[in-house]
Amino acid sequence: MTERHVIDTRAEYLEATEALAHGTGPAAVDAERASGYRYSQRAYLIQIYRRDAGIFLFDPPAIGRFDELEAVLAGTEWVLHAASQDLACLREVGLDPHSIFDTELAARLLGFARVGLGAVVEELLGVHLAKEHSAADWSTRPLPEAWLEYAALDVELLVDVRDRLETLLAEQGKTEIAAQEFEAVRMRDVKLPKQEPWRRLSGIHSVRGARNLAIARELWTARDALARERDIAPGRLVPDASIIAAVKAEPKSRAELAALKNFTGRASRSDIATWWRAIELGRATDDLPVPRPPSDALPPPRSWADRNPEADTRLKSARQALAELADAMTMPVENLLTPETLRRLAWAPPEPISVATIGAALADAGARPWQIAATAQPIADAFIDARQRVSEGDEAAS
Repeated sequence: MTERHVIDTRAEYLEATEALAHGTGPAAVDAERASGYRYSQRAYLIQIYRRDAGIFLFDPPAIGRFDELEAVLAGTEWVLHAASQDLACLREVGLDPHSIFDTELAARLLGFARVGLGAVVEELLGVHLAKEHSAADWSTRPLPEAWLEYAALDVELLVDVRDRLETLLAEQGKTEIAAQEFEAVRMRDVKLPKQEPWRRLSGIHSVRGARNLAIARELWTARDALARERDIAPGRLVPDASIIAAVKAEPKSRAELAALKNFTGRASRSDIATWWRAIELGRATDDLPVPRPPSDALPPPRSWADRNPEADTRLKSARQALAELADAMTMPVENLLTPETLRRLAWAPPEPISVATIGAALADAGARPWQIAATAQPIADAFIDARQRVSEGDEAAS
C-alpha cells in the first residue's frame, strides 16, 4: 500500500498546484469534514486527483486559502460525488468550480439501485471500496494512515467512474438532462438559516406551554454559543434529549438540575452554571415564543381528502402519471420532479390549467427546462382529468 502524504505547508501546496496544472482531463475532488464532532462544517482534508499529476491530500486548516489552485483549475471540469455536500466547504477556502460532473447524481439519473460511491465504483469498475472511515473525526491530527488511504481512494477512481457514467448517459439520451442537473447543483443558492433554529430540537413537539418553550429556546441558544466557541458539535456538549428532559423536569435549583440523571453530555455538569442561567432567563423573559409559528407549509397529503378533495384528486392523479413517466425514463420520480413542487402545484394550480400555465408554474418553482418539457403535459392532463372526475362525482351525488 502506498504511504500517503498530507500537504500542510504553503511550499508543498504550491508545488502540488504546479503539478496539477500539468495534469490532463477533469479533476476529481473530495473533502472530508468532522460532522458530528465539530461545530463548523469546514473541510479538514481536501483530496484532488488528475491524470498525469496524481493524488494530492491537502490540510486546509494548515494551508488557508487555495486561490492559486482555484486559478489553475478554473477551466477544468471538477468531478465530485454528491457535490452538494462538499461545495460549501470548498468555497470557504476559495475553491469554486466553473463546471462539475456529479457522479452520484448521474447514477441517480441512470436509475442505479444504489448510488453511494462504493456501490457505484463496484457496479462500474468491479472494485470494492471500504467505507469504514466515512464518519470519522477528520479534525484528528495526525490523520491515521488507514484514513488517508481511504481518502485517496475516494478520488483515485472517480474520473474513470465519470467516463463510464458519461457513456451510459449518452446511451440513454440523458446527456443534456445531466448537464442541466449538474449546473443546477453548482448554482444552487446556500440555504438561509431558519429564523428560529431552536425549533429543530428533537422532541420539541412534546414541550407544552410558551414558558417551557422559552426555556428550551434559551438552553438551545446557550448550547449553540458554547459549541461555536469551542468548535464542538452541540449534541456532544448536551444532547437534544437532555435539553427536553431538563425543560420537562422543571428543576427548582441548579443542584436539582445537576441531579437529573437524564441530563447528560460531556458539558452537562462542567458547565452547569451556563445551563442554569439559560433556564432562569427562559423563566424571566417577556419574549415568549408562539406555540406554532406562521408557516407556508402545506397540510400533510393524508389530510387532503377532507380539507381539499379536488387537490387530493389532482395530486393522486399526477403522482400516478409521473410515476409511470419516471419508470419509462429509468430514473427516480423525485429526480423527475421534486415531490414538494408537485404538491404545491396540486394544492393551488394555475388557472386556466394548460400545458403553458403548468410549465410557467414549474419554471417559477425552479424546475429545469428538461423537467418542464417532460412533466408539464402529463401534469396538465392529470389535473384536467381530476377536475372532470370531481365534477362528475358532484353531479352524481346531487
